[in-house]
Amino acid sequence: MPAEDATGSPEEITVRDAVSAPDAEGRPRRATRRFPLFTRDTARPEGGGRAAPGDAPAPARQWPVLAVLALVGLGLLLTALDVFRYGTLLIGAALLTGALLRWLLPDVGMLAVRSRFTDIATYGVLGTAIVLLAMMAQPHPWLEIPFLKDTLHFTVSG
Repeated sequence: MPAEDATGSPEEITVRDAVSAPDAEGRPRRATRRFPLFTRDTARPEGGGRAAPGDAPAPARQWPVLAVLALVGLGLLLTALDVFRYGTLLIGAALLTGALLRWLLPDVGMLAVRSRFTDIATYGVLGTAIVLLAMMAQPHPWLEIPFLKDTLHFTVSG
């Protein structure tokens, strides 16, 4: 028997894919998050909702990603203006800020790309690597790791 709407007339059922095709009562035969071979849509990452209410202007709804992008842009500008070490430190700090925002805030808008754990790990590892590389940049590095020099001599002279 087809499903009925509030007026009592039969309601049309639209089948979108074979996985969620309804049974005789109109319920999906199988509920799954798995997508068919050719996807037309993807699931939004957890925390991917707006960071501000829907009636707020677009920049306010996406302030976490805009803050990270502004810091990266400023870092790139500093790097282009020949302040390499401070520019790259700022880029690494921007990624670490993105990891911190992703960890602390429930909804971060477009800063959420993958699962929360994957985003935090990716932003954190890349941000840490960029900060460490900026601190080890020549000339006059702020951070020297002794075994790296020995490793370089071993691989080059080997």
